[in-house]
Amino acid sequence: MKSWQDTLKVNPVPGLLLLKNEAINYFTLRDLLDRKVESIEILWELPAVKKILKKQKSDGSWKYPSVGNIPQVDYTQYQTYLILSELVEKYGFDRKHESIQNAAEYLFQFQSEEGDFRGIYANQYSTTYTPAIMEILIKAGYGDNQRILKGFEWLLSIRQDDGAWALPFRTKGENLGEAYQSHEVIQPDRSKPFSHVVTGMVLRAFAAHPKYQKSPAAKKAGALLISRFFMPDKYADRKSKDFWERVSFPFLYTQVVSALDSVYFLGFDINNPEIREALEFLRQKQNEAGYFDLKITRGSDKDLNYWICLAVCRLFKRFQKY
Repeated sequence: MKSWQDTLKVNPVPGLLLLKNEAINYFTLRDLLDRKVESIEILWELPAVKKILKKQKSDGSWKYPSVGNIPQVDYTQYQTYLILSELVEKYGFDRKHESIQNAAEYLFQFQSEEGDFRGIYANQYSTTYTPAIMEILIKAGYGDNQRILKGFEWLLSIRQDDGAWALPFRTKGENLGEAYQSHEVIQPDRSKPFSHVVTGMVLRAFAAHPKYQKSPAAKKAGALLISRFFMPDKYADRKSKDFWERVSFPFLYTQVVSALDSVYFLGFDINNPEIREALEFLRQKQNEAGYFDLKITRGSDKDLNYWICLAVCRLFKRFQKY
């Protein structure tokens, strides 16, 4: 049987190990080569990490780097989520670190009585950022926290009739500006179709949780997400099918790498023809240097291309088990 490296045009592992990036080196050894490595906490002492932690506020938040131009949007909550994602995904931080505890409690204060996180979409339901925040908190060790479980209850309660998710205000034909101005929480029209962009973000939370990744609801929604690979979304947000190859790391919006990552943990395998097609799409995007010519959409990290490469290699390694 071929190794996962043999399924690619070029083996990128030697190049990743030559990088002067201790975090990428660490995860390459641990995740791609199954090497025994030191405690993840060695990454917490890196100069880049200390620079991030130094900017954390006393309330656990990080300030948005510029002045937000939409007064109803909580930019500090958004920035705190982004920085927490960086610490968890790139440096393996978890709730043992005081900085993570403080950031988690800062974010939890925005959870409503219903279970969703409010503020990034003003007063409206966010079936995008609620599960995105939940995913990172789960990975940081809060999976058994009652507030996370309450979040899952809310997500399950607000599905469309077809079994997946959309932005509730979009199902009523409202755009972001109109939704921000509304003092009432706009309820969904459940008869409208699901959004794969939204569903892909929701399923990242399910995929991160050892219990909920096995749920029938997640499996059904995962099949719906796979059925929409490389198609335009049903709604105006990120509608073009080109968004499938616009990637970021840590993951934010739904794209081919993040979607494949989620459906793997939901129990789907390479016997699925749409998954094989998506992996082949990524293989064809590999260049002579071993990295992947995908469109990076956000982030100032000079090594983002290598982080994306690491994420893609994890996919090939996982799915090759089948």
